[in-house]
Amino acid sequence: MTITSLKSALQRIAQLERENEQLRAELEVYKNRNTGGRKKHDEAWMTSYRDFAVKYESGMTIMEIAAQGEISRRTAYRYKAYYDEVQKNNRNKKRNEQVLSGINPTR
Repeated sequence: MTITSLKSALQRIAQLERENEQLRAELEVYKNRNTGGRKKHDEAWMTSYRDFAVKYESGMTIMEIAAQGEISRRTAYRYKAYYDEVQKNNRNKKRNEQVLSGINPTR
């Protein structure tokens, strides 16, 4: 489309602005839609994990926790891997704080 006058340019601008508004509205619909799938760490997961952590910290083995029947053995090992990662991050964070405060970190 060739623009030959100011009037046709203004009309084209108005048309493009309307088109942009429609596209923005369509984009909002796509942004707000539920994509499905399970939530990684929802409340039920956190409750189950906290129960596992309490039992594991009290000295129970993975097999004893799984034998209670609340979670499967595979889930218990998955929780243990997550637990180990959290503990490692906490140790590293504490060590970093000690280094920054001038205390000699010990292992």
